[in-house]
Amino acid sequence: MKIKQVCSSIFLLIGILCLFLSVEAQTCRPSGRIEGKNPPPGQCNQENDSDCCKDGKWYTTYTCSPSVSSSTKATLTLNSFEAGGDGGGPSECDNQYHSDDDPVVALSTGWFNHKKRCLKYINIYGNGKSVRAKVVDECDSTMGCDSDHDYQPPCPNNIVDASKAVWKALGVPESDWGEMDIYWSDTN
Repeated sequence: MKIKQVCSSIFLLIGILCLFLSVEAQTCRPSGRIEGKNPPPGQCNQENDSDCCKDGKWYTTYTCSPSVSSSTKATLTLNSFEAGGDGGGPSECDNQYHSDDDPVVALSTGWFNHKKRCLKYINIYGNGKSVRAKVVDECDSTMGCDSDHDYQPPCPNNIVDASKAVWKALGVPESDWGEMDIYWSDTN
């Protein structure tokens, strides 16, 4: 009888340890930091209240994002995907610009997953509504503060950077556009 209790206790401890290690393996930790530099005059587009890098400020970088589930928590931000917009150059997935009237998004580096979500759709849930949006770009969490990134800091690792069309579809008043907690999932 004692052997069964000892074995049961050992299996329980192993199970708890495996669960802990599984959760620990899914944690996304910073991968580094980059030092900001002030952009040359007129080189950081602050449309949609975008931040510009600051001289001497250190910015955290990530190569990962939180695990994706059927209801992945994220921060929705506002981005222009049009030529001359605050999104910088053409979209990573198709080397094209996109109308802000189309529901398109850029995902943080880990979720972008080496272009594996390119031109696929995700569902975004927020403000009591949902919208289907196409992934067209990466919100780079590994680099920033240079001309390629419009002199903006690296993206946090939990961002869905969305066009105006996404914000409209979610019914968010324009005065509240900028940043909002949302959930998202891959479409089937």
